[in-house]
Order: sequence, then C-alpha cells, then structure tokens
Amino acid sequence: MQGQHNQQAYDRGITIFSPDGRLYQVEYAREAVKRGTATIGVRTPDGVALVADRSVRSRLIEPESVEKLHEIDDHVGVASAGHVADARKLVDFARRRAQTEQLRYGESIGVETLAKSITDNIQEHTQTGGARPFGVSLLIAGTEDGEPHLYEADPSGVATEWKAVAVGGDRDVIQGHLEEEYTAELSADEGVGLALEALAQADSDGIDPASVDVAVIDAETDQYQPYGVEDVRDIVADLDVEVIDEEEE
Repeated sequence: MQGQHNQQAYDRGITIFSPDGRLYQVEYAREAVKRGTATIGVRTPDGVALVADRSVRSRLIEPESVEKLHEIDDHVGVASAGHVADARKLVDFARRRAQTEQLRYGESIGVETLAKSITDNIQEHTQTGGARPFGVSLLIAGTEDGEPHLYEADPSGVATEWKAVAVGGDRDVIQGHLEEEYTAELSADEGVGLALEALAQADSDGIDPASVDVAVIDAETDQYQPYGVEDVRDIVADLDVEVIDEEEE
C-alpha cells in the first residue's frame, strides 16, 4: 500500500519525477492527444500539406465551428490534435510571436524559430507549479526562403522535424502508411492525396470530404492556401478510397 501511495503522489505532482524518471502528467497529456481525431502533415518540394479530420460528434454541430487548421502568418500554418482549447491558446501565442518578429525586425519569423518558441512555452508547463501540460500536439508547417519545413510539437515540449507525420487518433496505422508510401518527389497535391489515403486506412467507412480540412503552404509563393470542399472532392475522386459524401445522401 505504501508503494501505491507514493506512486499516486508522483501522479499528482507535475514538477516531480517518479523514481523511474517519468512525469505522469505529461504521459496523460499524450493520452489526451491520442483521443483526438487524426491530423497529418506531409512535406514535399512544392510545399507542406496539412490534412485534419474534424469529424463532429453530432449532426447538430456546425462543422465550420470545429477548427483544427490555423493560419499563423502568411507562410506558416498549424494543425492540432487533442484538446481544442489548449490548441487555441498555443495558436494565439504563435500568432503573437510571429507579429512581434515582424514588428521588431521587419521580416517574417523563421519556421524553426517559431517551432522552438512554441515548444519552449509548452515545456514551461511541464515544470511550473500550479500549471498542467498542454493536452495537444501541433504540426507546425511553413516555408522559409522557398524551403518547406514540418515540425511536430508534443506535450513534453520537444520539437521534431519530419518529412511526413501523423498525430492524434490511430497514429500507428496512419504513420505506417506514410512510412510505406512517402517519397521525396511528391507534388503538393500528391502530398495531400497521400495524407488522405493514410487517413482512410484508419476509417473503414471511408472519407467524407466535407469533414476534412486541408491546407498547403506553397514553397513558391510562401503562402498558406486553404483548400475548399470541392478541391478536396477532386483529389479524393482520383484516389482508391471509400468516399462518404453526405451532400449526395
């Protein structure tokens, strides 16, 4: 019983390591991310594709009110998986950081600089008393001098650069498909297609284009470009995946 009591003490204390070197609250925050719907990023020479499943739990919810993709600056976008409110706080932080860089230095913030600023903020919440970790993972995508970049920020405050990555629910299945099918020669639209195919691997019912958010940060223009539902339908139509289209039902 004494050992169990000690474990519960480490469980409650965000600033205390357990004897085996674990921060339980950070691990619980990662579990919160797994309960969110999937979000995928694919880096290509033409830009970075972000695809997010924003399936809603009720047909009475306005789908547009569920936001998982966010424009941070002209050249940077963020996608989230996990607690929406936590994501919104980090998105607001990222936007302020990007604006500060523009006002102070007269130039756009670097993608790596922004990713590390966000993860520094996340990390502070793993060692500050009276706070808790953010229950969200972010994919930070952008271009810098025509070069595309894709970073994952997890609840521990680690920034990892990826060629293609998934966060949220069914990550193992989706990541497995990305590992098998990714190539460095993909176009931006092919990157979107790969992400949609990977998303379909985790849902036997198929994909509803109206419940998927897509954006590309274009390497040539350094611009964040959201895709409309019709754009997503056109890409899905060329894929070998099951399609659910509620407009046609």
